Amino acid sequence: MISREPIFTIRCELANILDLGPAPFGHRRVVNLLGGTVSGAKLTGRVLPGGADWQVMAADGALDIHARYTIESDQGALIQVDSKGVRHGPPEVLARLARGEDVEPSLYYFRTVMRFETAHPSTDWMNRILALAKGAREKNAVRLDVYEVL
Repeated sequence: MISREPIFTIRCELANILDLGPAPFGHRRVVNLLGGTVSGAKLTGRVLPGGADWQVMAADGALDIHARYTIESDQGALIQVDSKGVRHGPPEVLARLARGEDVEPSLYYFRTVMRFETAHPSTDWMNRILALAKGAREKNAVRLDVYEVL
């Protein structure tokens, strides 16, 4: 079971995809994170520049996603985020996303499992939860609605 409403939403600006090409275990890509915002009932702050999303693309265009980045809360807490997930959909929808088009998120599947680590007392609760995020890809950004696993 998950929380009824997102505990917070992340919107992060993305650099252009760095395409490493087809490697022995899959087509590798890296997307550097430029920074963003965090807003919601349980956390507000910003995504610090410097994180990245390491991806392996399958032959059908599905992505195995592993993002690591840091959030700074409005209270000054630094929170390390480790997010692993998957994005897939029909070939024509994935092609539209690749071109940077606006695509209704219900047309593709984009989910991640998130863990957090922080030393700050105001966000200590995050050390003890798992979260699921429902994602949406925009032209140069990603939006994640984050739900607590209860």
